[in-house]
Amino acid sequence: MKSDEISQVEFAELVKPHLDPLYRLAFRLTDSTADAEDLVQDVLVKVYGRRDEITSIAAPRAWLCRVLYNHFIDQARRLTRRRFKVVSLGASEAGSIPGVELASDRPGPAEDTDKELDIRKLRAALDQLSLKHRAVVLMHDAEGYKLEEIQTITGTPVGTLKSRLHRARARLRELLSDDGTF
Repeated sequence: MKSDEISQVEFAELVKPHLDPLYRLAFRLTDSTADAEDLVQDVLVKVYGRRDEITSIAAPRAWLCRVLYNHFIDQARRLTRRRFKVVSLGASEAGSIPGVELASDRPGPAEDTDKELDIRKLRAALDQLSLKHRAVVLMHDAEGYKLEEIQTITGTPVGTLKSRLHRARARLRELLSDDGTF
């Protein structure tokens, strides 16, 4: 029992520095706080059984990101086979109270509304990309992963990633220029 507790502590110490990047990647992929938390938790539970393997890996962050990415892809495939879609309200929609305004140094309501509309249009455009294109553009442009790191995470050759990134950006540009957003 004592050796099991030590391995749990070692596992926690080994994984702790990688939790923020894992969560950010999960959030970028799922676009939902709750789903991102669930995804990271599922991955940590899955990886805990292979904790001895993690100690021998040279780049545990990239390995953990790859496990998370693969788990996300598996979940997405399962969800596309279902006949219904889950709809959730965003934090700004659920937490707003009509008629209540607070004094702030932030931009005014018009600027907030414009920004929110741009964000919604960008999310809608991202949703129109294929899963692989969306993942590459989010990992590279939003999270700042280098192509070599994305290669390690996804197992996709760099040339293919460059092509996907180029096509994803071109498609986003096309989608967002059609409605005058950007």
